[in-house]
Parts: sequence; C-alpha cells; structure tokens
Amino acid sequence: WLGWLLCVFTAESSPCTEVSESCVFQLGVVYTEGGFVEGTNKKIGLISPTYIDVFKGIPFAAPPAILQKAERHPGWSGTLKATDFKPRCLQLTLSQNDVRGEHDCLYLNIWVPQPNKSVSSNLPVMVWIYGGAFLFGAAEGANVLNNYLYDGEELALRGNVIVVTLNYRLGPLGFLSTGDSNAPGNYGLWDQHMAIAWVKRNIAAFGGNPDNITIFGESAGGASVSLQTLTPYNVGLIKRAISQSGVGLSPWAIQREPLFWAQQVAKKVGCPIGDNAALANCLRVTDPAALTKAFKLDLTNLQYPVVHYLAFSPVIDGDFIPDEPQNLFSNAADVDYLAGANNMDGHMFAGMDLAVINEPLHKITSTEVSKLLQDLTLPKGSSAGNMAYEVYTANWGPDPSQELMKRTVIDAETDFMFLAPTQEALALHSMNARSGKTYSYLFSHPSRMPIYPSWVGADHADDLQYVFGKPFTSSLAYRPQDRDVSATMIAYWTNFAATGDPSQGPSKVPTSWLPYNIQYGQYLEINKDVTYKSMQQGLRSPYVRFWAQTYHNLPNV
Repeated sequence: WLGWLLCVFTAESSPCTEVSESCVFQLGVVYTEGGFVEGTNKKIGLISPTYIDVFKGIPFAAPPAILQKAERHPGWSGTLKATDFKPRCLQLTLSQNDVRGEHDCLYLNIWVPQPNKSVSSNLPVMVWIYGGAFLFGAAEGANVLNNYLYDGEELALRGNVIVVTLNYRLGPLGFLSTGDSNAPGNYGLWDQHMAIAWVKRNIAAFGGNPDNITIFGESAGGASVSLQTLTPYNVGLIKRAISQSGVGLSPWAIQREPLFWAQQVAKKVGCPIGDNAALANCLRVTDPAALTKAFKLDLTNLQYPVVHYLAFSPVIDGDFIPDEPQNLFSNAADVDYLAGANNMDGHMFAGMDLAVINEPLHKITSTEVSKLLQDLTLPKGSSAGNMAYEVYTANWGPDPSQELMKRTVIDAETDFMFLAPTQEALALHSMNARSGKTYSYLFSHPSRMPIYPSWVGADHADDLQYVFGKPFTSSLAYRPQDRDVSATMIAYWTNFAATGDPSQGPSKVPTSWLPYNIQYGQYLEINKDVTYKSMQQGLRSPYVRFWAQTYHNLPNV
C-alpha cells in the first residue's frame, strides 16, 4: 500500500524503474470544472505492461431543454464515478418502430494512455464526432457485447494520444429548424462545440495538451468536423481536423428547406403549422420521444435517391453557420486539415436507390442509370441529369458490361455525395490557409462483406474499423493485411494529431504523405499496399470538375 502510494505521488518526477503490481500508473481522481471524477485504470499486457485510464460518462453540459442550446453543467458534489457509458441521445431504433436513448445525453468519454512508466502529460488530444446521417449514433458506437466500435483504447495506446468521444443531439431534437429565430436549429452542432470547449478547458487535468486538439469524424461526423472548423465560434479552440467521408460542402450536410420538415413533424404531433412561433412553442412542450418518432426515414418507397430524404441536418442560421460554408474557410486558415473519402462510399446508398447493383444475376439497363442520374441531380433539373449521364457514360463504348454499368452508378453517387465535395473543401482550405496544412486521401481497402459482389471496393464507413483498431481487438475476425491497414491508418492519424504532418511523429509510416495543393491535387491512396507509388495526383479530376464547377453553377429549379 505504501509502495503504491509513493509510486502515484512520485510517478511524474521520478518514474518507477520496475513495473510491479504495487506500482500502477494512473491518474486516480481528477478535478474538473464540474467537480471530481474517477474512472478506471486498465493494465494491458503481462511481461511489460502498459496502463490506460478510462473515464466514461462525464457531463459536458446540463440536461438540455427541447429545441434550445444546452447550458453549462452546474457541477456535482463528491466524486463522480465515471465508469459506465451514459445513454445515447434520443433516436429511433434501426427498425424505426421505437426510440432508444435519453434526452439527457450530453456526456463524453476519455481514454488516457500511460505507456512510459510515468503518468502522461501534454499529450495530443483527438476528439471523435460520430456519423449516422444526423439521425443515429452514439459516442461509444455500435457494439457486440462489450466490444464497442468507438472504444478509444487501441487508438490511444498505439498512437500515444488522448481519445475523447462525445454525444450530441440527433434528428428533430438536434436539427429541427423553422428557418428563423423561433427555432434556429443546429442544436447538435452547439452540443459538439460545447464538448470541444469543455475539452479545451479541462483536458490538461487528464494529461492532455489543450493547445493541441484534433477533432475527427466520419460521414455526418466528418461534415460536423468540417463545420466546426468553419464556424467563428471555434477559432482558437481547434488545432487540427480530420474529415472522413463528409464535409460541410456535401449536398446532404446543409438542409435547404428546414421549415418544410419542421411542419411535417408538427403535423404528426398535433402542433400548428401556420405560425412559426406557435409551432416552435408547441414543439418545446411536446414529449421528446414523440418528436423523435415523428420523422421516419422510409427506405422502402423511395421516389428519389435517399440523399434527398435526409431531413434533419445543419442549417445556415446566421449564427453558428453565418454564411454558405464555402465562404467561411478563412475561419479555418490556421487549422491543419486532413480529409478524404472511400473509393466506393456511395455503394451503400446506391444499393438503396437501385438494389439490383448487388444482384449478380440481375441486369440493369442504360435507362435505369439515366433515371438515377436524373433523380440524383433533381435540384438542378433534367438538363443536369443529361449532362451527368454524358460524363459518366463517356467510357462505356457500344456494349458496356454489367459490372461497368453498376460501377458507374456507384461512382456517380460516391462522387456526388462524398468525393467531389471533399476535394472542393480541400481546395478551399488550401487556398485560404495561413499556417494550416492540407492533406488528401482515398481509402480503397475492399469491403469485407461477403454478400457484395467481389469487385466492390471500400464502402461507406468501412474505414471506421481500421481507425479504431478493431483488427487488433478482434483478431480472429481479421486477416494480417487488415491489421496492416489498421496500423497504417492509426500511425498517420495520430502523427497528424501530434505534429500536423501525418508522416512525422512517434509512429512509423510506410511512406511520406505529401501535402495537398490545388496545382497538383496530391493525395495518398490507403489500402494494404501503401508504398511511394500510393502518392498520386488529380483524384478523379474530370468528375470533380463536373460536380464542383459545371453542376454547381447550374441554377436551381
């Protein structure tokens, strides 16, 4: 007991020379602005063990009121036992027949590695923002028993970084807006901002460097990361950012008709729709579970591609997002930015829009491809669809194969929803940068889903398992090549968090990753065979130009 006590109090100034059961490296009770918190300390390995402190369920804001910005948490007395994940924010179940989670959900989780026979200090900090179409998701992610997708242990230990994951409000509770001051929206973005600000104020007590915070996220989380760098409210809070498969310029990242969707919810719960003030006031006294159930993403009777049905997402509110996202990149001028997409990010959505692409025995026709492109470009009218069809079928020849035609559908959805807007965001970041550096990637390690055709590449969200080290925690379910991919991504991601350069830092990488610039459009292709040849230029540039310039400049109809 005395040996352990002496070890704890002298760990920073006089590290133990021999690790034993009586000498455990841990933070113990930590003092935060809300009060004392105590997590758990976990020992990893037997012969030369390392340790990690884990804190689950720390409140970063008070329980929020409906359709209002959250407030600072008032604090607590005694010591908060931060040992279990808190409920996710209120959302529909995947079947969409019921709800799960709680409205009181604004909590975060922290993983602090202690690998060097001393209590860590001044570590880089990585704050994760989950995806899920702004409708689904949780700080800990999906799970099988106690194996959670967003468990930060592997990433923290392998990269020697502090990992933070957070909850934010979703669906109508997080993003419903009347398009005016009655219900301005963006409550989920404000939640994210409050968590980032809490980390800035408190992370030093956990051994983190408050001046080296990297936010990272995927899909709606990637778009959230992008928007958090663009808002004026985070200038000075964030040092670096990583957007995976989603940016603020993505066509689904900004809701252009928020009042329409607010009125649909209001009708379902019996609130008036003729007056925005009355509508908002009525919704604020409605059961939050009823509000959540009032919007269902019907995936069985789609008239148009699913991207057009994503109802609740951020809005340009004149405050948190004061202008069109493309006009806000000066706010990210000093933020290092790394962004990319998966090479078949659109496959998941194309499979909803045209299910036959995953059925080897069923053929698709050029008419079906043409209709899909017409529907995808719906906001710009039929001429945009015709132009898109010409661009995407230019290499078909007189007798295109079924694989080529199905790939065309996936490529078009990938480019439109993810790849082209990401490339546009990288260009704008690079053009507006002062001290901030810019890095681009394409993730192309093929999908491991056996039900998909063998030619399917990296689907949407396929990258998550590798960033969070699942090939190491669930080793029997993965191949050696998958562990190589995971080690590579963790090394690049955590090096970037540490130094702003994915090639430089504590972790060895397979090849140098050159910064992006608009002249050459350098990007790194990430898969099981990363070599110097993986550094390439001009990612799908003809298609990016079509979406970012030709399509973008067409008038809306």
